[in-house]
Amino acid sequence: MSESIENLQHQIVTAAELHSVVRTMKALAAAGISQYEHAVVSLYDYYRSVELGLSVCIRQLSDGAPVETLPLRKPPAGVIVFGSDQGLVGQFNLSLVQFCMGKIQVIPEGKAIQAVGERMGTEWQSAGVEPAGRYDLPISVAGIRPLVNRLLVDMERQRDMGKMGDVYVFHNRLTGGAGYEPVMQRLLPLAETWEEKISGLSWPGKQRPEIIGGAASAGMALIREYLFVALYKSCAESLAAENASRLAAMQHAEKNIEQLSGELVQAYHQRRQEEIDEELSDILSGVEALVRRGVNQDQQNG
Repeated sequence: MSESIENLQHQIVTAAELHSVVRTMKALAAAGISQYEHAVVSLYDYYRSVELGLSVCIRQLSDGAPVETLPLRKPPAGVIVFGSDQGLVGQFNLSLVQFCMGKIQVIPEGKAIQAVGERMGTEWQSAGVEPAGRYDLPISVAGIRPLVNRLLVDMERQRDMGKMGDVYVFHNRLTGGAGYEPVMQRLLPLAETWEEKISGLSWPGKQRPEIIGGAASAGMALIREYLFVALYKSCAESLAAENASRLAAMQHAEKNIEQLSGELVQAYHQRRQEEIDEELSDILSGVEALVRRGVNQDQQNG
């Protein structure tokens, strides 16, 4: 049974309104990608300064001890996973959880999952894992710093209490356009290759600076800044990838809405033509009936 003209008109209006919402969400997602990518780029100069400071500290350590002096406790490993708070991101959270589960299987000690994002926490629960910690994602670049500071404070406290050893970070990262890929980083302990790379950096000036207060204490402070930058970068890259995933979902939705709108308009015109044909048929039938009636009356009068 064909739909009524009124019902089709309502569906066309609804599709147009939905199309407008999708276009707005596309614009917001594109703007989100831009601001979070800019936040990542803005970290480079600061990260370079932290690296140079660490290179001086490592070279001035007289006892040869590594800068990272926090005790390395094995069980359990802290696993920080950046996901999303909102939906409409396709397989963004699910694919990352699957990637993470595949990687952490080789870690012999226990794991304490720190889920960043409401949807990420829910995804871990669906996989049969209850996160040890949950964090809400920021809604703008300004909110990344408080989140990272909270992560660092919690991480340091748990390591001091012996509840966390090695620390791993998982997140999605843009690969260009609207694509993204899951990545993993071992945040702690710092690798020997990393320390060798840092100590080999060349100071940009003619004279290498002296550190006031001791290289060990300054080094620990700079290590915390390095961890801050690493987590900040992971969060910003994840948010950029999330917006890219949402942009791709909205582009797909927009294509479907445009196709549906075209079908509805076509169905509307077809149904309208059918009603016009029915009206014309009724008129013709009425005219024919009047003509027959007139002919019959003329015959009777004749």
